[in-house]
Amino acid sequence: MERTTVVSGLGFYVPPRVVTNFELEKMMNTSDDWIRERTGILERHWSEPGVGTSDLGYEAAVKAIENAGIDKNEIDFIIAATLSPDHYFPGIGVMVQAKLGLKEIGALDVRDQCSGFLYALSVADQYIRTGTYKKILLVAAELQSANLDFSDEGRDMSVLFGDGGAALILEANDSGDGRGVLGSYLFSDGRFVSELWMDKPSSCDNPTFQVEFFQQGKFYPRMNGRTVFKNACERMPQAVLHGLHQLGLSISDIDYLIPHQANDRISQMVGRALKLPEEKVIRNIQRYGNTTAASIPIALAEAVQTGLIKRGHLIALTAFGSGFTWGSAFIRW
Repeated sequence: MERTTVVSGLGFYVPPRVVTNFELEKMMNTSDDWIRERTGILERHWSEPGVGTSDLGYEAAVKAIENAGIDKNEIDFIIAATLSPDHYFPGIGVMVQAKLGLKEIGALDVRDQCSGFLYALSVADQYIRTGTYKKILLVAAELQSANLDFSDEGRDMSVLFGDGGAALILEANDSGDGRGVLGSYLFSDGRFVSELWMDKPSSCDNPTFQVEFFQQGKFYPRMNGRTVFKNACERMPQAVLHGLHQLGLSISDIDYLIPHQANDRISQMVGRALKLPEEKVIRNIQRYGNTTAASIPIALAEAVQTGLIKRGHLIALTAFGSGFTWGSAFIRW
């Protein structure tokens, strides 16, 4: 009987402040129509000053623990995924651990940006399958609103992002009922690093922080939109098809696909490339924007809580992002 990893609890949290496209019109040369047409985003949530990424992760973790119906001290490992930690170092895993008041368990941070949740899930799955840990808290959280370029040069990216966090409790399933994570399939191509990145801070520079870097706007995220769009639309369907082949499944077996919520046009094109009916592609970018590593688990948690995803459903997850990194994962719910 093969052990699998099941999601026993999940939760998500977004800051209370809602920022509409109309509010962005007052900050830069853009429009609600332009943003809707190119991204599908209507609004996003932004954090207030003084709130950190770990705070978003903590709030999501509290909800996941409650949803799982466990004592927080049953958690024996933490995995955290983010590209926007509270500080240059350390990562947010230890900060979430401290805020939850957990015992001195291990905390691992994963830095795979938009693909971070899938990479973190793959690691957690292996730990659970091998019996290394019994209950893992997986947190994915992002706070990007504090470092966006609201000039005309940066508007293509700054309209995209929202803040939020999601968390899962993962544990072993030895029942043999087929539920759980069926597999994860991960890829990267580092030749495209500078197509989607934040150039500074960089350890290549000495000193690392220089005034001219700020003046040149090199601490803002930058993207070659056309290259990213093209690769995302190609790589995510490829990753899903690869995973299905490895598992001996077909497109018709998928009940729902949750793509990384980067751009609604990308999500729609991924669904069409896979010949999936539109109603099988879960999309919530309209209300949350691109929450990077948190986007897939936020969509997953919301779909489960609203009853859209039910026991026995096959859920395909896929992401693409900076690195380039991409991949897929499959969960029998």
